[in-house]
Amino acid sequence: MNRVVIHGDKGELTISRHIYGQFLEHTGACVYDGAWVGLASDIPHIGGWRADVVEALQKLKVPNIRWPGGNFAEAYRWRNGIGPVDQRPTFPDEPNEVGTHEFMHLCDLLEAEPYICVNFLSGSCRQAAEWLQYMTADGDNEFAAMRRANGRAEPWRVPLWVIGNEIMTQMTADYFADMFNHWRQYVDGEFVVACGPNHENYTWTDTVMRVAGDQADGLAMHYYAVAGPWGDKGDATGFDEADWYLIQKKTWYTDELLANHFEVMDRYDAEKRVKVVIDEWGTWYNRPPGFPVTWQQNTLRDAVMAGLSLNIFHNRCERVFMTNISQVVNVLQAMILTDARDGGRGMITTPTYHVFEMFNVHQDATLLPTTVESESYEFEGDAIEALSVSASRDSDGKVHVSLVNLDPNRALQVDCRLEGVAAANVSGRILVADAMDEHNTYDEPDRLVPTGFDGATLDNGTLSVNLPAKSVVVLALT
Repeated sequence: MNRVVIHGDKGELTISRHIYGQFLEHTGACVYDGAWVGLASDIPHIGGWRADVVEALQKLKVPNIRWPGGNFAEAYRWRNGIGPVDQRPTFPDEPNEVGTHEFMHLCDLLEAEPYICVNFLSGSCRQAAEWLQYMTADGDNEFAAMRRANGRAEPWRVPLWVIGNEIMTQMTADYFADMFNHWRQYVDGEFVVACGPNHENYTWTDTVMRVAGDQADGLAMHYYAVAGPWGDKGDATGFDEADWYLIQKKTWYTDELLANHFEVMDRYDAEKRVKVVIDEWGTWYNRPPGFPVTWQQNTLRDAVMAGLSLNIFHNRCERVFMTNISQVVNVLQAMILTDARDGGRGMITTPTYHVFEMFNVHQDATLLPTTVESESYEFEGDAIEALSVSASRDSDGKVHVSLVNLDPNRALQVDCRLEGVAAANVSGRILVADAMDEHNTYDEPDRLVPTGFDGATLDNGTLSVNLPAKSVVVLALT
């Protein structure tokens, strides 16, 4: 039996909308041949951004976008991306059509906050500080004048910055932390994040918190789930249950990683002022032959993984302030796929997109703590919890409950006791399919989309849910 208690009378923490952040990197076909088609394209666009992509992202209520990388950021020169496009320097893999003004236009279209990753490894503190001034300064500032000359009179609000991307292989933690303290004096954004750990690098977290914890607003962490060793990550489709199980087990491990990093951070920041920013996460598989680097299909397995991840982030929101799934278009666990190899006209939303759309009712809502007693999903002598749950109450008093069944073979009967939740009606939506690798295609873009769910009932303070195998469900209690 699966038993859940929703403690509606104990909600104190807020599920930050920034947990639903996106990542737009100049890699693969994410920007070019993806979200950006250019001003001369006959594909409908808004200032160069694909109109169908913009419309789809608007439905997600995207709160922030990380840009321009990732690894790309560590070689980026922001001055190459301003001024008349036909006068910008070009490189073999970077036309610089999309620079600061174009990216900020996308943020305006989506009402999303920019999250800027500055060039730490090959750039300088001065370059980063001047870029910040270019975007945010006003008055007689020389960089504000440069921005105005390039067509933007008013300064932008750019609250979110990160210094360093996966540099733990490039230098010691002590050296980075000392450098971060120096850079922080000049990169004075509202919320400035220090490069944090990959996976289990608790020593990095300890050092950065000890040396720079009083200067950092956040600590970035990266975690990818792969269905095999790094050299053979498994395939995005056509996989077996062993690969399904491994992805879900590695996703559950996110919760353990967060708990362990929180414990380290608490030594130096018991008040939990410094937040965790998981600004790269998702699934990563082998690239199919003939496709751009990092392109992969997106299936029901990825949707279940995304639902489990978001539930974990909700339930850890005492420190998890922001996350950025990798990535928006065509790269890794994308929201959207465009047919870049065939004229670029096809566009589909992925199963992961639909989970983000279903779950966005939790943005900026009050977390309602849950107690979960779950049956096990067993596979070849190993086992993980089959059920994942999170709950919240929005500003209108409506309670939403997200449930994920990780078991691909059997339904779960879930009995949920409501404490401090007065509800008379329940409605919901479900994302589910028969095949583990069900996915959308350009010919059948709606093969896997949310549908109405009637498998939940309310009776005298108890919510009963018949949760189908390998499914993601979001309920509204009113």
